[in-house]
Amino acid sequence: MNPVSAEEAKEAIKTLIRFIGDDPEREGLLETPERVIRAYEEIFKGYKLDPAEILEKKFSTHSGELVVLSNIELYSTCEHHMMPFIGKCHIGYLPKDHVVGISKLARLMEIYSRRLQIQEEMTWQIAQALEHETQARGVAVLVEARHLCISSRGIGKQHSVMTTIATIGEFQENQNAKADFIHIIEQQRLSSL
Repeated sequence: MNPVSAEEAKEAIKTLIRFIGDDPEREGLLETPERVIRAYEEIFKGYKLDPAEILEKKFSTHSGELVVLSNIELYSTCEHHMMPFIGKCHIGYLPKDHVVGISKLARLMEIYSRRLQIQEEMTWQIAQALEHETQARGVAVLVEARHLCISSRGIGKQHSVMTTIATIGEFQENQNAKADFIHIIEQQRLSSL
């Protein structure tokens, strides 16, 4: 795939502005192509990030107990309509000799959420990357999100929440581990830290 220049991207944005029925030369829209490009660089920064680098630093541990980071704010963009979906991500894992810093779990989510994506695949990619990079005994990821493609167009359902879960290793084999993960998420919701 050939890279697109900033100028080509600006022209494409101007074309879209004309397509929706407005004038890209109107005063309020003159700088819009540049703004959109800057926004897209931030919104889609996940293409330039590598999970191996994010999870490279590990800390030795004797604990093999469940580690959960819950309520990670999530912003992503659906690849079908290029519209946002927004919600929460919860990541849990059963370490094997090593743990990673908690900020690294949130950064891992950012790698996959900051791409054109479907929620189902993103949930799986986060779990798979954490398991691969840490060799954890088990990984569970649960994502809850509201999709603008269903609330602002089409069927118009404002309060629909899609939930996806991906489990690997001991979370698939041991229903108690999976139940513990979900219980911790529920407790965090109730305590509203």
